[in-house]
Amino acid sequence: MRETLGLAIAGAAGTLARWVLSGWTYRLLGAGFAYGTLLVNVFGCLLLGAVVEILLLTDLVPPSWRPTLTVGFLGAFTTFSTFAYETMRYVEDGAWWLAMANVGTNVALGLGAIWLGFMAARAAIGGT
Repeated sequence: MRETLGLAIAGAAGTLARWVLSGWTYRLLGAGFAYGTLLVNVFGCLLLGAVVEILLLTDLVPPSWRPTLTVGFLGAFTTFSTFAYETMRYVEDGAWWLAMANVGTNVALGLGAIWLGFMAARAAIGGT
């Protein structure tokens, strides 16, 4: 029961963090492109890369907290389903170049952010 409650609370926090960051990004950059979703996805990948490396390479976080951080907070924070929906809307609107730009930038920057998260975590904890 305690793990379930932790997941629910972390999920709510991740959802709120996504809403705040995405909304701020759209207010700053406009809604002409899926900037908010892109930023959340890339930042979520960066966080997931760093968190998973720290979880795998250290005992800084108890095993019982690992699902709370990864599935709960980061699972609710990242927005892949929103990314897929926005991409499909571009396709349906005939904006193929926006659809391809959305897919390409999310995938390339997401993979780059995961790698950067790995490197940052390894540098921080002295891993290989």
